[in-house]
Amino acid sequence: MARARVLVRPLVALSAGLLLVSGCGASGASSKDASHDTSGKSAAGPVVVATTSWEAALAKAAGAKNVKSLVPASIRHAPDYDLKPSDLSAVAEADYVLYAPFEPFAGRIKEAAGSRAKMIDLELDNAPAKTSANVTRLGKAFGTEQAAAKWNAALAAEWKSLAGRLKAARPDGKAPAVASQVFTTWAAKLAGARLVGTYGPEAVSPAQLSRLSAKKPAFVLENENMSTGTVLPGSGAKQLNIVNYPGKDLDLLAVYRKAAEQMKKAFAAS
Repeated sequence: MARARVLVRPLVALSAGLLLVSGCGASGASSKDASHDTSGKSAAGPVVVATTSWEAALAKAAGAKNVKSLVPASIRHAPDYDLKPSDLSAVAEADYVLYAPFEPFAGRIKEAAGSRAKMIDLELDNAPAKTSANVTRLGKAFGTEQAAAKWNAALAAEWKSLAGRLKAARPDGKAPAVASQVFTTWAAKLAGARLVGTYGPEAVSPAQLSRLSAKKPAFVLENENMSTGTVLPGSGAKQLNIVNYPGKDLDLLAVYRKAAEQMKKAFAAS
């Protein structure tokens, strides 16, 4: 995804502080050792720490019960988040840490916290094939394959239902012409729209503006989590800001429902 600002912190100092917090017993075993069995997982299942609500929602979909997201769901652009000592402390107690390669802080959190967690990098994309692949992969890692398969079936059914409603919402029965930010093309596919062009993740250049406007899209599907404002000013295209990240409830299906409702209303009014 987009190139992000990296906020560097004195990680060595934070690591030292966390060692003091974790402490050791008389036998030399940490509290984490005492609360885990030989498989490295707690009795309640694996402790999963995710950098953002997106990765956390994937873990929840895969069947994980003990899931924490470091970046609050209210943060619009997650890679801009500044890690806190408490975040690193949470990582120190994790069995799994989920992150995306584009997140500049993610690669440092395991080393900074002295965690023995397994790091899993995820390619974040709400296209259903990518989402299902991520959920399946995590289900295998967590030992929750049945829960993951059940959720994937629910996603397939939800996608089919939403796509049907969007098709029925077209006033003239024709697929609307849309331009889309590269990370919201999944929404265009959900709508069955005619994709006339893409842009981003950088802001639209004057040349792109001219080229996309000439294709006369009826709608622009902008990425709310990376938005730079109005994409095609003066083109007459209606802009819909599509959200990729789940809310604090970590309900990934709600992301699809919200996008579908936005597009359904816009199509019906056109």
